[in-house]
Amino acid sequence: MEEILPRLGEAAWGWPTMALFVGIGLLFTVRLRGLQFRRLGTALRLIRTQGSGSGISPYAALCTALAATIGTGNIVGVATAISAGGPGALLWMLVAAFFGMATQYAEGFLAVKYRRRDKNGWLGGPFCYIEQGLGKKFRWLAVCFAAVGAAVGILGVGTVTQANSITTAVDGFFHTATAFSVGGHSYSWATVLSGTLVTLASAAVLLGGVKRISKVCESLVPLMSAAYLLCSAVLLVRCADRIPSAVSLIVRSAFSPRAAFGAGAGITIRQVFRMGIGRGVFTNEAGLGSSPIAAAASDEKDPVRQGLVTMTGTFIDTIVICTVTGLCLVVTDAWKAPLEGVQITDFAWREALPWNESLSSFILMVCLIFFAFATIIGWNFYAEQCLRYLVGERRVLRTLYRTAYLLAIAVGPYFSVSAAWEMADILNVFMALPNLTALLLLQNTVVSDTLRRLPATHKKK
Repeated sequence: MEEILPRLGEAAWGWPTMALFVGIGLLFTVRLRGLQFRRLGTALRLIRTQGSGSGISPYAALCTALAATIGTGNIVGVATAISAGGPGALLWMLVAAFFGMATQYAEGFLAVKYRRRDKNGWLGGPFCYIEQGLGKKFRWLAVCFAAVGAAVGILGVGTVTQANSITTAVDGFFHTATAFSVGGHSYSWATVLSGTLVTLASAAVLLGGVKRISKVCESLVPLMSAAYLLCSAVLLVRCADRIPSAVSLIVRSAFSPRAAFGAGAGITIRQVFRMGIGRGVFTNEAGLGSSPIAAAASDEKDPVRQGLVTMTGTFIDTIVICTVTGLCLVVTDAWKAPLEGVQITDFAWREALPWNESLSSFILMVCLIFFAFATIIGWNFYAEQCLRYLVGERRVLRTLYRTAYLLAIAVGPYFSVSAAWEMADILNVFMALPNLTALLLLQNTVVSDTLRRLPATHKKK
């Protein structure tokens, strides 16, 4: 797998895929007249809109979406992107995110416009707006999206990468003895015990359904984000004199990998693009089709208002948190260290934070655990909504799926870091393609309805 997956990842994230993600964001940016820039203040104010009680509030829906996006991508994803693609990857991550905000607006808008309600509440997302917006003849595309979405939950973003990142961080901190070895790979007691605890904690939350998931996300997301940003801010204040040169390096290496790696490194501009755009999609999920599933569960009735709230997820996740992470790695030169995954961010925190190195590592480990755990439960909601679309309310099948989801969490720690992330990147592409196709075909609906309804939405309190 470790030999095959990188080749598949390179093929999946070729120029056409990257152009599709950025191009659709650019298309909506132009046609919506830069809505993500003009209405960002309005969108941020709408976050605290109170719900009517018939579903989860827009704030809870955003927190559920953020729980699934503010995860290891912000710590491990940015670190692996800059380590493999150089500091310039951060610039392309931000470019993709600014355009991705328009994409996420369209996703949130369509999710509310075309959702449906049954005895178990709202159901919506790409599978609904593909089938209802494009007609029954496109139902096969909706089924493809839902099937891949359920697979991504088990094998991609939702389980393997998150559990793997948690146990890697715990093992790196505690350095316990080897528990067992398989195929030349040794696994410590820290890996075994932390993987087991994560699986049990996930089961406790997931058995409570959407209401419990949203409540946990409402509590975890603000707390973990604040703690992580506070420590990162302290680091950047201490390294403030290095920030100008770091920004200069980020910009220069975005267009010339030699500026970061030197002439003999063999890093190409395509690799810089792939790391920036690919990891950006992993962290903010703009265009992936996952966040509109949470948006559809909101009790907000106005598609424009929910679209505005949904697009703030990309702003918070990538433009704020990923930028802070990237700057921390560049100003401390942690990206040059011969490390992988969370170890790169850990190196930066240990080098530059003013307190004991062990305390820095412990705080980062705790942040990563909460980030990844929130992503696990958020993505279970996405995956089970995809399954609900496919099989309805067949409890036996949903129970079997939930069992498989928990088993994937349990085995996630035993993948290598690179294999886990390559597999997630590949599955992301297959999930995104049906959604991006629908966004292209439904663009006129999004644009005409938005431009007609936006003035009223702006005035509404």
